[in-house]
Amino acid sequence: LVVLAAAAMHAGWNAVVKGGADPFESVTHVSLFSGLIALCCLPFVSIPIAAAWPWLALSAALHTVYRFMLIGAYRTGDMAQVYPIMRGAAPMMTAIGTALLIGEVISPTGFLAVGALSCGVFLMSIKGGRVGGFEGRAVAFALASALSTCGYTLADGFGARLNGSGPSFALWMFVGNALT
Repeated sequence: LVVLAAAAMHAGWNAVVKGGADPFESVTHVSLFSGLIALCCLPFVSIPIAAAWPWLALSAALHTVYRFMLIGAYRTGDMAQVYPIMRGAAPMMTAIGTALLIGEVISPTGFLAVGALSCGVFLMSIKGGRVGGFEGRAVAFALASALSTCGYTLADGFGARLNGSGPSFALWMFVGNALT
């Protein structure tokens, strides 16, 4: 239920970004609001260890790239096309990146499950898009968004493990994202 709620909230804030007058303004408001909430929670978590700070900086940089790619995707494409591409490609990229960069290999069954999920969500995008069909620029932004999602997912996972506290890393990461 928590995962379904998170998915619904994620789709909801993306709909707000796409449906707003300006995606840049909408993304900025979402980032600032989440950073403000995280800032209020900082007194309840530890300060990250020194070794985690480079990962927080990398995460902030990758989240910034992600937000610009998301804005580009929503400015050039239809949500029904770009959102499934972003959400469908990122898990597969992350599974491959985890195996290649961190050495954690998903079981064959797990990899098939990620592949089925990614393909299913990705196939939803075939029907998406504005009249006129395939929008190459929008798809490129969507794939770049997925790649940056993969990057910050790996950085966040590694940084949180190194830090020893996921909540501490996550809250400080949201504050850093609001600042960038």
